[in-house]
Amino acid sequence: MGTVSPPVEIEAERLLRALMNVDCDPRGRKWDFAACLEIAPLTLEINRLKKERDAVILAHSYVEPEIIYGVGDFKGDSYYLSLEAKRSRAKLIVFAGVVFMAETAKILSPEATVVVPDRGSGCSLADSITADGVRRLKALYPRATVVCYINSTAEVKSESDVCVTSGNVYSIVAGLPASQVIFVPDRLMADNLRDELRRRGVNKEVISSDGTCIVHDTFTVDQIGAARLQFPGLKVVSHPECTREVAAASDFVGSTGAMMKYVKQTQAPYFLMLTECGLVGRLEVEAPEKAFIGGCRLCPYMKLNTLEKVRDALLSPRPEQIVTLEESLRQKAGKCIERMFALAPTN
Repeated sequence: MGTVSPPVEIEAERLLRALMNVDCDPRGRKWDFAACLEIAPLTLEINRLKKERDAVILAHSYVEPEIIYGVGDFKGDSYYLSLEAKRSRAKLIVFAGVVFMAETAKILSPEATVVVPDRGSGCSLADSITADGVRRLKALYPRATVVCYINSTAEVKSESDVCVTSGNVYSIVAGLPASQVIFVPDRLMADNLRDELRRRGVNKEVISSDGTCIVHDTFTVDQIGAARLQFPGLKVVSHPECTREVAAASDFVGSTGAMMKYVKQTQAPYFLMLTECGLVGRLEVEAPEKAFIGGCRLCPYMKLNTLEKVRDALLSPRPEQIVTLEESLRQKAGKCIERMFALAPTN
């Protein structure tokens, strides 16, 4: 092995401090000093390129931990990252997530160049319905307010009245004046929305399209029952993209950010996280005192993001990596997102 330069060694030590608690690595990789030393030249290069190109990296909680903790400037769920995109003054935004998120960043930060590390990083929800599909639903239910989950394309957003996230969907829909709502694209979140509105005594008809998340639609009640028998005192934490049966059997249901907050603030001997494994990796870093049992699933789209692809997108993005939106489409899509900010104000 050749001589390691002091900056690389220092960077490897920084990475080790950040990554040493990650057990839920999709490749089964153990983050020891040697593993950190291997990627340190790449993270150093990326962090140098960010400064040279006035760039910011938005990293979703589901991408690889070395992206989140090695080069990410902001890390979180799609809502938090959409806010950071809106606030950003960077010339270049690299969105390490999936394409619909990068489109949202472009909608909210039109002056910036927005790039994705891998154009193939789609989403089963966003890809399940087109703008034409929304228009057909609107023709069938002309009096309905169209609500789109943030996990949707810019074209779908442009045909919608208001955007929502898994954290604000219940409060926004409950407050809409319309008694009939078209909800796209998540059928399972629509089921959970109906149940929650009923519990709150809110009378609305919710019509949904048929998309599901290929991660969250795989969890089952049997899985929860078996885990509770094996691990007494277990807390089950799930996402509203899961089935209504799984949601009903869980101790907590919430957005990615809300799940992290719940785990950090809740005392329990074990947690079963019914979500993407990247979130478990983040919790292992940020709440190392918590114990997690198996159960999470990988999103193949999120895992297309790599340090090498992030570096290439910074260094010389290919045309397909650059997110472009026709201006009238961008403005129409922006209206439904801005309405979300107005109905669910943030600090």
